[in-house]
Amino acid sequence: MKFTDTEFVLFDVETTGLSPLEGDRIIEFAALKVRRGQVVDCLTSLVNPNRALAAQDIHGITEDMLVDAPSSEEVLPQMIDFLGSACMVAHNASFDIKFLSYELSLAGRKLRDETPVLDTVKMARTFLPHLTSYRLSYLATSLGVPVAGTHRAQADTEILEKVFARLLYMAPDYNVHLLQDLIEQFGVEKPVFRLRTPEQPSLF
Repeated sequence: MKFTDTEFVLFDVETTGLSPLEGDRIIEFAALKVRRGQVVDCLTSLVNPNRALAAQDIHGITEDMLVDAPSSEEVLPQMIDFLGSACMVAHNASFDIKFLSYELSLAGRKLRDETPVLDTVKMARTFLPHLTSYRLSYLATSLGVPVAGTHRAQADTEILEKVFARLLYMAPDYNVHLLQDLIEQFGVEKPVFRLRTPEQPSLF
């Protein structure tokens, strides 16, 4: 399949820290569905992590903002239906997909095995090897994408959508024409976590 015929879902998460296995949780997520270069749907929500925050100086999300937010078990499984048969895309995708997969496992769910995940950092390193940084804001500025605000999931996802479009435009120059080409060169593996069941109070 040509990647121009592919449906993509660009996503981003904000978290309480760096590792779900050390107790960190998602506190916000956003996803944009793109079809033939146009955003056709979106899904976004704050998420109550049921734990204290430690990184609000980065994303500006406070505990008061999360008090009435749904839990991850309530809202994140919606991502599975939202994705459908789309290809997922994230910046430094291993980080985001690790958190999303872990949170879904806590709800007894997982992403479909056939759902591919692309990393725009990998794409940028191949197409723009001269850059001195591959942070999303720096990459966006280098590609002429306006950066009004970052470190909130929806804002980052909207920036990522424009960055990804520009990277796709460059892809044919590197003999990348098919979705399979993108997956082989820029895909990341989805981590596998043991699914929690009603009889299983904890994963570990």
